[in-house]
Amino acid sequence: MKTLSTANRRTFLKQATGLAAFYIVPRHVLGRGFVAPSDQITIGFIGLGRQSNGLRGQFLKNGGRVIAACDVDASKVGPFADAVNTHYAAQADKAAYQGCERYDDYRKLLDNKSIDAVVIATPDHWHSVIAIQSTRAGKDIYCEKPLSLTVKEGRDMVKATRRHKRIFQTGSMQRSWPEFRQAVELVRGGFIGDVKTVNINVGGPPRPWDLEAQPLPAGVNWDAWLGPNTVTRPYNGVLLPTPNDKFWGKWRDIDEFGGGGMTDWGAHMFDIAQWGLGMDNSGPEQLTPPTDGSGKGLVYQYANGVIMNHQPVEGRQYCHFIGTEGEVKVSRGELITTPAGLKDKVIAESDRHVYFSENHYKDFLDAIKTRKAPICDVEVGHRTASVCTIGNIAYRLKRPLRWNPDKETFQNDPEANQLLSRPMRKEWSV
Repeated sequence: MKTLSTANRRTFLKQATGLAAFYIVPRHVLGRGFVAPSDQITIGFIGLGRQSNGLRGQFLKNGGRVIAACDVDASKVGPFADAVNTHYAAQADKAAYQGCERYDDYRKLLDNKSIDAVVIATPDHWHSVIAIQSTRAGKDIYCEKPLSLTVKEGRDMVKATRRHKRIFQTGSMQRSWPEFRQAVELVRGGFIGDVKTVNINVGGPPRPWDLEAQPLPAGVNWDAWLGPNTVTRPYNGVLLPTPNDKFWGKWRDIDEFGGGGMTDWGAHMFDIAQWGLGMDNSGPEQLTPPTDGSGKGLVYQYANGVIMNHQPVEGRQYCHFIGTEGEVKVSRGELITTPAGLKDKVIAESDRHVYFSENHYKDFLDAIKTRKAPICDVEVGHRTASVCTIGNIAYRLKRPLRWNPDKETFQNDPEANQLLSRPMRKEWSV
């Protein structure tokens, strides 16, 4: 079992001391099954937008020790750190606790030797740079989906993870949800016969920049938010919601920062398709987009003949497998099968085909301790993100493309291959 080094434990205990020599020793850690703070995995959060709040709750609940928080927007750092401190104060029956360090530059957080792992919940255009530098700093990584903005960056993340022997969990948490696991077990177990078609309902590609400049709020380092991008864009509030805003950041919809619905929800539903088809180390070979610019109707084809259709429709996002003997349609909280009773089939141990996880966050923490790959390793996240990203490239170019999933290049198409990477500012090039 992996524990903190002596130096890291000493530093952590100083942090945990707080305002008044406060060290958590009561019933919460001395009873059967409780783990002393000095033996818990310490976590730093990078990117404190809306997604980080749910992640914070999950890691606190599952035994991760959150000791640092970082964001380029000062208005987010304080509330996040306060929430962590309030949690630990309540846990130890204390009036106050100060153990969550606050940062405005993730590089300073990575320099903190007391941190074992980082949670990266920044916009997509920052993922690769922070993740690669985190591997070099010796941190294990939980990174939000989609894994990367470009295919090349995703492959670079895989290489860095392997080179520095880090544990890396992609935030595709549906792999740890029962309805998706059951769907995939049914498909891979042959219970719907041979899969012929997969239909995916997620949004379309991103759009070009079209936002107007707005006054920059105090406490926001906008240049740091733009980060690796070589094109300077003005601040607009829809890209960086305040802690009081109820909407998700719209950077997802702009092609310099995200991949639209194709990568946002696509990183979930195309992921289930890849999982069900047994393609976690590969991908499709042909892409045929519509030519009408509608952002719907893209057709993927795998080497085994399976057709996967991107067919956006109203309603909940889903992944729909159609086989020669039945169908499996899965969305969050719903599994519909043909025959209808198939969804309740108890999968025998001898018929199981997938890694079992029922808690995506605990699975990551357990992987750190065992040094075994988690359910959604960096290679898995990269392959899924690649499916989404090459789909966006096909939509953009409006012509059929042939993809080589082994070499991760388009065949005989220099223009398409240029879109597999992006120029990056020298300071952030990794």
